[in-house]
Formats: sequence, structure tokens, C-alpha cells
Amino acid sequence: MTRHINTAIKSLGLAISLALGAAAYAADPVTDLMQAANAPYRMALYKTNGKSQNEAQQALTQAQQTWNKLAEFGAKPAAPYDRDAAFAASVKEVSVVYDQALKEVAAGQLSQAHTTLERVREVMADMRLRNNVVVFSDHMNAYHSQMEVIMIHGQDTLAQPKGMWLLTAQTGALSYLAQQLELQAPADLKANAEFTGLLKAVNQSVSQLEAALLNQDVDAVKAAAGKLKGPYSKLFAKFG
Repeated sequence: MTRHINTAIKSLGLAISLALGAAAYAADPVTDLMQAANAPYRMALYKTNGKSQNEAQQALTQAQQTWNKLAEFGAKPAAPYDRDAAFAASVKEVSVVYDQALKEVAAGQLSQAHTTLERVREVMADMRLRNNVVVFSDHMNAYHSQMEVIMIHGQDTLAQPKGMWLLTAQTGALSYLAQQLELQAPADLKANAEFTGLLKAVNQSVSQLEAALLNQDVDAVKAAAGKLKGPYSKLFAKFG
């Protein structure tokens, strides 16, 4: 239980650091390239969560090729990453992850490849955090981390003494992070009708969980928690 609480605290702490911290949205060549690599990465995640081995392989190959452009910076990336001693190692780690995921897809292990690819998101987030760079993806990642606390550990939490209240507190953190998605979205996303529609669905999924918790309805809570992933996944696939 302590581990679950620590994960929730870490998620909320990241959100606070993003809100208070840091540099504005990036305008440097390294982050711009990371953002360009993020779009095919999201597609690779999406395709490895499907059933087509060929489509997953194509998406992964494109994601890897885009990421490999970062290797051109070598050990001398542009500011603000020029003081990051771990930059080259992080770039290499992502390349290794892609290599592993491609092997898993070739073996027909799409689900395992999807799990392997999650590490890419973590490495990119760590690279930005080390260098005081914030992009909208970081807010998406913070929401995702807290969402997983509830989805993966929610039933265990409910089984604890005062578990309903503990889960209510965790859902409060999720609600805050959902609000940050709206507040921190860049202007072009706020003006995008598809984005606002998908974000509305995310907020509704959180509201449904909050309502179930307020009603102290265990079955409704479990059902609502199970419906958090769908709206987020659609938002992430297009705009994460």
C-alpha cells in the first residue's frame, strides 16, 4: 500500500513541478526533434496494441528512424541539453528499446513490444525534466501515471481500511491533473475541436469516477475506474 501511495505522490509532485517550474514550451532544436519523434512513437504504441504484425513493424521502424536523428547530436547537443552528461546515454537507451521492441514484433509478441515501448516515454520525460524543459506531453504523462495508480491498484486500495476514502483522494489528484491538461494545452490545441472533444471525454470519465465515489457505490467505482483508459488513450494517440 505504501508503494501505491508513493507512486501517487510522485505523480502529483511531477505535476506541481511542471506547473511551477520550469521553462516554457520548448523552442530548441533537440526538443523540437524529440517532439517530431513523439508522433511516430505514439503510432508505434497504438499499433503494438493492435493485432497487425506488419503495421506494428512499419510503425516501429518509422519511429526508430525518426529517433535516430537525435544521435546526430552525439555528445554535444544544443542548449539546454549541452550540460546534460546523460544525454548520449538516454538517446542510446531509447534506440536499444526500439531494437528490442522490433525483435518482439518480429516474434509476434505485440503485447510485449507495447510494454517495452512504454520505457521510451519515460526516458524522453526524464531528459526534459533534467533540463528544465516542459512540453504538453509531460502533462499527459503525469495524468497517465496517476491514472495507472487507480486502474492497476484501485481494487487493492478499496480492500484496505478506509479504502474508499483513499481512492477518493487519489481521484482528486487525477482530477487536478485532468484540469492541467486543459490549462497547459498550447493555444493551437485549445482551438482544435477534435482535441477539445477528446479532452471533454477524459474529464467526463474522471467525473463519473468521482460521482461513484461520492455515492459510496463500490461496483460503480470499479466500473468507472475501468473506463478511464479509453478516453485517455484516444487523446494520447492523437495529441499526446
